[in-house]
Amino acid sequence: MRGQVPIDKWRDARLSPAERAEALIPLMTLEEKIAQLVGVWVGADASGGGVAPHQEEMAGVEWREVIANGLGQLTRPFGSAPVDPVAGARSLAASQEQIVAASRFGIPAQVHEECLTGFAAWGATVYPTPLSWGASFDPELVEEMAGRIGRSMRAAGIHQGLSPVIDVTRDYRWGRTEETIGEDPYLVGTVGAAYVRGLESAGIVATLKHFAGYSASRGGRNHAPVHMGRRELADVILPPFEMALRLGGPRSVMNSYAEIDGVPVAADEGLLTGLLREEWGFAGTVVSDYFAIRFLQKLQGVAADAAEAAGLALRAGIDVELPTVDTFGAPLVEAVKAGQVDEALIDRALRRVLAQKAELGLLDEGWRPLPGEPEDVRLDDEESRELALRLARESVVLLRNTGDILPLAPGRRVALVGPVADDPMAMLGCYAFPAHVGPHPEHGLGIDIPSLREALGTLVPDLTYEPGCGITGDDTSGIAAAVAAAEESDVCVVVVGDRAGLFGRGTSGEGCDATDLRLPGVQAELVRAVLATGTPVVLVLLAGRPYALGPEFDAAAAVVFGFFPGQRGGQALAEVLTGAVNPSGRLPVSVPRDAGGLPSTYLSPPLGRRTEVSSVDTTPAYPFGHGLSYTTFAWEPLDTDAAEWPVDGEVTVGVTVRNTGSRSGTEVVQLYLHDPVAQTTRPVVRLVGYARVPLEAGQAARVSFTVPADVASFTGLRGRRIVEPGDVELRFGRSSGQAAAVVPLRLTGAEREVGYDRHLLATARITREEE
Repeated sequence: MRGQVPIDKWRDARLSPAERAEALIPLMTLEEKIAQLVGVWVGADASGGGVAPHQEEMAGVEWREVIANGLGQLTRPFGSAPVDPVAGARSLAASQEQIVAASRFGIPAQVHEECLTGFAAWGATVYPTPLSWGASFDPELVEEMAGRIGRSMRAAGIHQGLSPVIDVTRDYRWGRTEETIGEDPYLVGTVGAAYVRGLESAGIVATLKHFAGYSASRGGRNHAPVHMGRRELADVILPPFEMALRLGGPRSVMNSYAEIDGVPVAADEGLLTGLLREEWGFAGTVVSDYFAIRFLQKLQGVAADAAEAAGLALRAGIDVELPTVDTFGAPLVEAVKAGQVDEALIDRALRRVLAQKAELGLLDEGWRPLPGEPEDVRLDDEESRELALRLARESVVLLRNTGDILPLAPGRRVALVGPVADDPMAMLGCYAFPAHVGPHPEHGLGIDIPSLREALGTLVPDLTYEPGCGITGDDTSGIAAAVAAAEESDVCVVVVGDRAGLFGRGTSGEGCDATDLRLPGVQAELVRAVLATGTPVVLVLLAGRPYALGPEFDAAAAVVFGFFPGQRGGQALAEVLTGAVNPSGRLPVSVPRDAGGLPSTYLSPPLGRRTEVSSVDTTPAYPFGHGLSYTTFAWEPLDTDAAEWPVDGEVTVGVTVRNTGSRSGTEVVQLYLHDPVAQTTRPVVRLVGYARVPLEAGQAARVSFTVPADVASFTGLRGRRIVEPGDVELRFGRSSGQAAAVVPLRLTGAEREVGYDRHLLATARITREEE
């Protein structure tokens, strides 16, 4: 009681979110219920005066009409057009006040935005892409980044972030490879969980996507059918989602566009309800990927009309239709009234939606649209840029360095050539605002993004530059000038790669799939021409996928890879090239040698590798986990605590790593499992642990891993996850292709079945010699 005025039960913050949802549902009409299950995409008004101009055209409905019964979500108010952050916050607050005033219960909308490489808003810091997160092998830094991203979103009035992407790369031709963390489930799961923890720590609802199978499309084509067996799904695709759910605690999941063996995920009750909720215990909301429910009718042909598509999605377990009101609008209302869709399915979804709104404070009396004042919204500050730089530095991978051509020696004449060398956009993935929304010349990029030419020019005097060619197209007229520049220099840095965009507007990104892994346009011809000069070449790739580096590139003295390293990526690359930073990145994906030997990641059984029964050699040019340093490291195996490893126990193994070079550096110790005989074919090796180990020159550290037997589990013949007794090896590797120490072990005991509650992680401990 507040004085003598009773508080509506659903407003009472002393009750649990579930209790508050249950109290409100019986009070609502069907139309009010369904209104909470949809989003509306309107954008923000650049003047700060409320919803965007032409909002009816953008939303497909009249604004006052669509909010009359309340509204579930507002879609991307900052991510649709360039809007000053302060004006955008004011506009969002005004829109929320309209939503509250228009409906009977006065419930504000839950607001979501993209945040894959930072808050996807004009003027917000752009961080490195997820492939760079994977290359860093540094979950703690990724968690710190996500926390900062979340705080900036929260200040602007956002409640939910549509990140991270937990898909495991299966075919590098897929345009969205840049959005994935890598090709290994353990790396994706540990880094993805860290991102979730960071975002959720800021009060933002993290959304795992895309559940599940999206990255395994046939031919690497976006939205193409997926034909995988249940073991690939269970052992490669699903584990990162399990890890992110258990170790991160996200409150939302987004369905995949995939159709797996003929069943679209948006209509797959076994996956979205049976597995996700009943087996794994997920209690949050499932939101549809944009237009995925309508696609059940339009693209996949499993529904005859919008109403049937809505019913299929609800039964499967989707709670909210995004991005805007469509099948969950009038078609669903009429289907319920006609008895075609059970209202109990509406109530089931509504319970989850209202409980989440209660968690976020959206049902509270005294709710405010912003936690502070609009003037407090600052999306790009020095601390954020410094964090982006730190992650970029850790993500740069040195693949080759013959003759110690790197770092670039002072006083050498350096030519810089290549179409992405002087392109700020070459630093950004497709979900960074400038690449995602498209060019708005009148507004500019909104942030300062130094190109590699700009950053390197501050460290290398008298740097000469020639673009040589475009990123795409067949114009070779500039190659001669690039060759001349190389011939007149002591070293030539050739920078090639991608430009991210959406649906054909780039060479990497959503809908920008590749037919093979040759460099786009005539960039390979440019590289070959410069290599032919005999001038030592440093080949730098700035890309969203690995491109084939076959024999024609073997003449390069050094090779450096940056996976769209973000706003300060140019500086990070320049620092690595000049030696100001010692590289420590490791490949999150293998770099193939043949542009057509696809698809193949390192997670292959013996017959997926080079064999005598096929003329196709799938051996990569550089394997998963590979990366060099400007210092050297020596590894010495430690004794294991046992030769036997109980199927229900754990084992501790370790190595001593010593920095034997003359400068400080970071080694990334990787632990792989090799299972030579199993009841189903297994990858030759797979990652089960890793640790970044910074060491001063001459310093050593003991690196030990305590490994539960559960991490050796796999899906057996009966379709259940088991730990199988038998001989195995734990291999300490500098990469998946180079074992530095091998520990033979025997898993002992009876075959043991494990489930969702199994142990997921190997625990690393680093003890430096002075400790």
